[in-house]
Amino acid sequence: MKRLKQIVNELKLTQGDPDAALMREFIFYSPKMPLRLHQEQLIATSKQFSLQVFDTYFTNANVTINCFSWGNGKRKVLLTHGWASKALDFYELIIELQKIEDLEIIAFDAPGNGSSISEFSNLMLYVGSVKSIALNYVQPDVIIGHSLGGMANVIALQELEITPNLLISIAPLIRLKENFEQSLDSVNITAKDQGIFFKNFAKEFPVPASHFNLTELCQLSPDLNHFLAYDPADHISPYPFLKEFLEKYPVIRSKSFEDVGHYKILKSADVIEAIVKRILSLS
Repeated sequence: MKRLKQIVNELKLTQGDPDAALMREFIFYSPKMPLRLHQEQLIATSKQFSLQVFDTYFTNANVTINCFSWGNGKRKVLLTHGWASKALDFYELIIELQKIEDLEIIAFDAPGNGSSISEFSNLMLYVGSVKSIALNYVQPDVIIGHSLGGMANVIALQELEITPNLLISIAPLIRLKENFEQSLDSVNITAKDQGIFFKNFAKEFPVPASHFNLTELCQLSPDLNHFLAYDPADHISPYPFLKEFLEKYPVIRSKSFEDVGHYKILKSADVIEAIVKRILSLS
C-alpha cells in the first residue's frame, strides 16, 4: 500500500505531463494488505503448496503462486480472489464451506497479490493461476470468483475447455478497459494521457484493453450451472455493464444483494448463505 501511495503522489505532481511508465505501474501494481489475526489463524490450519505460472507479459518467466487448501473431500471448490486482494479475503466464506461434508476448499494468492511475490500483476496471470491449479493440482467441481477473479474464471474455463458442476461469480468485472479508466480518473489523468496509456497497452499485450469484455468474450456452455451475485449500486462493477451481460446470457441465474458494496459482498451473510445453498443443492 505504501508503494501505491507513492505512485499516486508522483502522478498528482506530474499531472500536466504524466509519465507513461508511472501510469503503467499504477495500473499493474497491486497493493497488498497484511493478514489479520483471524486470517493468520485460518491459514495456519491449511495445507500449503506452491505452483508455477508463466508470466508472458512482464518477466517472460515462471512466477510462483502460493496455494492453500482446507479439507480432503472428493468435491473440490476453488476460490479466485479479486484485484488487490488475497485468498484469505474469502475468510467468512471458507469458514462456512468448512461446515459442508466432503469438500476440499482451495484458494491461492495470484501473482503480485498476498504472499505471492511478483512486481506486477494482470488479468492473464489470474487466468494462468486458475489453469495451473486445474492442470497441476486438481480440476475443481465448483469454482467461485470475486471481481477480477470472476472474469478470470470465465476466461480460464474457456481456455481449459472444462465445465464445472457450478460456477459462482460474485460482483464480477465485465469490462476491463472501463475499470482502468475509472482508476485513471481517480488520480485525475486526462483523457488525452489515458489515450497514451491505452495505446501502449495494445502494443504490450498485444490486444486493446477493450478486448477484455465478458459480454463479448464469454462462450461458456449454455448448460453450465452459473450463479451470479451482485449489488446494483456497485461502483467498481457498474450495473449497466452487468445488465447487458445478463441480458445476453439469460441462462445465468443472478440475484441482487443491496447495500453490500463491491468488497463487503464477500462478507455478506446473505450472499454466503446463497452460495452454500447452491453447493448443497449439488449433493
